[in-house]
Amino acid sequence: MQAIKNYLKSLLLWELIQGLRVTGRHLFRRKITVQYPEEKTPLSPRFRGLHALRRYPNGEERCIACKLCEAVCPAVAITIESEEREDGTRRTTRYDIDLTKCIFCGFCEESCPVDSIVETRIFEYHGEARGDLLMTKERLLEVGDLMEQEIAKDRAADAMYR
Repeated sequence: MQAIKNYLKSLLLWELIQGLRVTGRHLFRRKITVQYPEEKTPLSPRFRGLHALRRYPNGEERCIACKLCEAVCPAVAITIESEEREDGTRRTTRYDIDLTKCIFCGFCEESCPVDSIVETRIFEYHGEARGDLLMTKERLLEVGDLMEQEIAKDRAADAMYR
């Protein structure tokens, strides 16, 4: 009996009729397509995009060159060099992130004791050459300066989850 049913279904193209029924049901409904460059969907405050280095309100960079982010990075995408200043504190002389290696896991952000390295909501970036995706300390600080308001707001929203 089952073989006869299967034969009739294949003869009458039953799966095709079911598919056309679904298509017909959705044909006149409101469309939910996002016209991407003009329209953007909301992003979570915990979205992990382009990296940034933050500064204190007095303008001094936050990074204390503890190198925890370099140690915890599973992709070995972070390179840090540091030196001691005359006041006895350590600061970075080189802080590079190779975005071609980075897997955007957020471990660097989680391990930072002074909340220096963060991942912003910027996801619209590209590089035409490999060197374009090597984020130097100056570029990271520049992104941090541009996005500081949004980063601070996201940090405040994220505090309730921790």
